[in-house]
Amino acid sequence: MKSHLFKVVAFLVTISLLLAACTPKTGTDTPPATEETAGSGTGPKIVTGAVTYTNTFFTMGVAEPVIILEDQGGFVTRDRKFLIPVESQVIGQITSDFYTSPFTYSLTLPEVPNGTLHDVDHDGADDPGVMVFAVAYWTNTWGDPFLERRDQGGGGWSSAYASTNVSDDSDFYLEVFGGKYLVYAPDGGQSFPSGFGDDKKLFTDDDPIMDLPAGWSVIDLDQSPFSIDRSAEPEIALLEPEGSAADDFSALSYTEAFDKMLEKFKNEYAFTELKKIDWDAKGEEFRPRFEEAEKKKDSHAYALALRDFLWSIPDTHISFDSSPLDADFQAETAGGLGFGMRETDDGKFIANFVLEGGPAAEAGMVWGAEILSLDGVPAGDVVEATVPWSSPFSNPEIKRLQQLRYATRFKLEKGEVEVTFKNPDGAEQAVSLAVVNEFDSFSFASFRAGVDAEALPVEFDLLPSGYGYIKISSFSDNDLLSILVWERAMQYFNENEAPGIILDLRNNGGGSGWLADQMAAYFFNEEIIVGQSAYYDDSTGEFFIDPDREESMIPPREQLQYNGPVVVMIGPNCASACEFFSYNMTINDRAIIVGQYPSEGAGGSVEGFYMPEGLYTQMTIGRAMDADGSIHLEGSGVVPDLRVPVTAETLLQQFNGEDVVLAFAERAISQPLGAGITPSGPPELASAAAASSAFSSGKKFLEDLAREKYESADYAVPGTLTYTVPLLKEETIVWMYAWCTSTKEILNQNFENIEVKFTLDGEDVALDKLRQEDLENGGQWCRLYYTALSKWPAGEHTMSITATFTASINDGSADYEAGDYILEYNVFVKP
Repeated sequence: MKSHLFKVVAFLVTISLLLAACTPKTGTDTPPATEETAGSGTGPKIVTGAVTYTNTFFTMGVAEPVIILEDQGGFVTRDRKFLIPVESQVIGQITSDFYTSPFTYSLTLPEVPNGTLHDVDHDGADDPGVMVFAVAYWTNTWGDPFLERRDQGGGGWSSAYASTNVSDDSDFYLEVFGGKYLVYAPDGGQSFPSGFGDDKKLFTDDDPIMDLPAGWSVIDLDQSPFSIDRSAEPEIALLEPEGSAADDFSALSYTEAFDKMLEKFKNEYAFTELKKIDWDAKGEEFRPRFEEAEKKKDSHAYALALRDFLWSIPDTHISFDSSPLDADFQAETAGGLGFGMRETDDGKFIANFVLEGGPAAEAGMVWGAEILSLDGVPAGDVVEATVPWSSPFSNPEIKRLQQLRYATRFKLEKGEVEVTFKNPDGAEQAVSLAVVNEFDSFSFASFRAGVDAEALPVEFDLLPSGYGYIKISSFSDNDLLSILVWERAMQYFNENEAPGIILDLRNNGGGSGWLADQMAAYFFNEEIIVGQSAYYDDSTGEFFIDPDREESMIPPREQLQYNGPVVVMIGPNCASACEFFSYNMTINDRAIIVGQYPSEGAGGSVEGFYMPEGLYTQMTIGRAMDADGSIHLEGSGVVPDLRVPVTAETLLQQFNGEDVVLAFAERAISQPLGAGITPSGPPELASAAAASSAFSSGKKFLEDLAREKYESADYAVPGTLTYTVPLLKEETIVWMYAWCTSTKEILNQNFENIEVKFTLDGEDVALDKLRQEDLENGGQWCRLYYTALSKWPAGEHTMSITATFTASINDGSADYEAGDYILEYNVFVKP
């Protein structure tokens, strides 16, 4: 799909040269179309062409690539939310292997298209206008074969892999500056620009104008003036933008390539300021190693230098093709001691794996032994000094886990390691353990241990408890397959009235951020802006945020929305787009996040380039931010609301095959955090003035946060309505009773027969401690009793509002029985 994670086109064009030969007159002084300007022939019938791509992510997740005739009404009117009308979409054929660049296409033009007409001659006269089209590549993921809003990335016009060239300079952003258009004129009296005009923009008042013949014409925007092609079978290439094409430094010397790479990082790396990186200092540190490798023509030394430079940047997204160093990896990790270790929450290092018959077991070490030192160095210091081969890392907590994994790996030549340990309930002992060729302890500690590499991207089931379970393994697999299974799961859980859903994202390496956003949207019933991204603009030397492009979740049709409680399980192997999805589920406290550890902390988008020896290299170029413009994931990741303890007990359960995290997730969804805990006291009641301020400023009501939603008819009869309110963070909440009538007189009459009582944690709340207001709203008169609650102690709070109707009443439109109308709230505050 058209990914907004990729920079759009960035060709450098000298516009003055482009316009130098532009002589047609402007305004209404229009030259007649001639064979020279209009071309010969009766107009295009079939368009063919090729699409060349070098971007390594171009085919990621694509299952249904399409070439379409794309209505350019959005660009003509500069409407960034323009949706390409379905009736205007003419779908072409891909005529070669899409997964091999370049691929070819063929598109048959309709005799009369159904695009949007635009009068583009700006002469003041009311003309029918013309239809303007580009040929463009898209991918179809949702719905029928045509592109809906989600397929179109929210709307707009093509910025990549289309027949037009589009700028990504911030002061000229998304303006078309070259390429080809297909234009349809309904009659011979229409006109079209013949150049860009002095403002260098198309479809503006200063455009020079030329006449168009009726029917189809190809307009070449790279000619000055624009030329018209009326041949029956024109060839139109779809253009890969410079900003999407992979930079290729592979033909340069090692040192020249390093200089280019360093300059690229210095300019385009997304988190220089956040991570306080001094690129000049890195140049001074690493350039001599590249020079030495070049001098000696030592490709191995070059690969090591490249590795160490990239490892020095604390960013999980940074990587390279390390295959030239496979032998080094094998040599440095070949030796093990027959045990692996983990760090518990209380700071102890315990053996959470002991290989039967291995050196550690033969020396008397048992599962759960506390590891005190290796070769006389305290275990904590050994871990801290370890440099994992899985470097670099954005999140220090994730780095620590990999350091634990690699701390017990050695070269076989080391021979032996002195280990001091203490078995549970045993005495401290020091033993010399042989370094042997065993990988079981290393494999056991892998983040992907036990993961099925052949699993579908989305799998679902009902757990024995009755809760729904969905595992999302990737956002980079087959997008269409992912959505088909995803929607089937939503439908299945809704049909079976699943009381809650647990989402398992513990082993999801990411992929398409747009796909992740839209899959999260199935748990919301309104469109929500979730973030924005910034990219380097080489025309200004600064990072640029497109003010008109906010990333949002677009909910599906109502039948596919799930409104029940949700828990999301994460872990250190949840990265990038996985983290975007998980973060989205924290918006409006939509889900409880459960895990032993946070996610990877890889909060950006990436771009690949090539270094000498053909080594593919990757860096972070997109700075992902939340809706308020704050960097929100890079370095920290998504942090669990419920941290599953890392103790000897939970590690032993995991060693024995128990899914401790899933058990905690089921507990969290069935029994909210704080359940069963007696709070130290009630929340704080606001003063009348503070309550009024909270109400007027839009603070949430208890009902807004509740799992249950009721219809208006549910409130119209005596009885009890119960609300379950999980409170995952400290916030001020409005607690209110309201009764409305058609007139002020009826309101006063009704309250002669209404008694209101508030109780909080077993104690009555006097009405004089609440704010009372009578106000007119929407043609009704309402009486409000309310307060604002804050500073909630952890635990389970019980609250209620009882409105006793001592006699039947009428609010001016309906009768209500006498009786108790009770609103009961169970508020669970996370410890």
